[in-house]
Amino acid sequence: MNIEYSDKKRPTVDQVIELYDNAGLPRPTHDKERMQQMFENSNLIVTAWDNDLLVGVARSITDWVWACYLSDLAVREEYKKMGIGRKLISLTKEKVGDQSMVLLLSVPTAMEYYPKVGFKKQESSFIIDREQ
Repeated sequence: MNIEYSDKKRPTVDQVIELYDNAGLPRPTHDKERMQQMFENSNLIVTAWDNDLLVGVARSITDWVWACYLSDLAVREEYKKMGIGRKLISLTKEKVGDQSMVLLLSVPTAMEYYPKVGFKKQESSFIIDREQ
């Protein structure tokens, strides 16, 4: 299997919704317009493709010199445990460079995954939850 990674090739909103639903990523996939806006307003998207099938996405918001917020990391269920998530994270870090940190908020089911791929758990974060 030859997985192609790209920060240029943008998936359609339908491809993203299908991937997120398949991967079990809790996002508002029922709201196509909101999902479209999430991607349009992101300035770093790294994708993984098996031919024309979207198998992974790392969606981030960054200033390129200080911080990169990795908003979404999704890998298609049948492609998990193949290193795709790790590669998407690595390419994201490579794109933002050495001056920028990469940070994220984990879904509960991924809390054990992120330390395995190089993230350090932080106790210094705060959040104001969304209302919708």
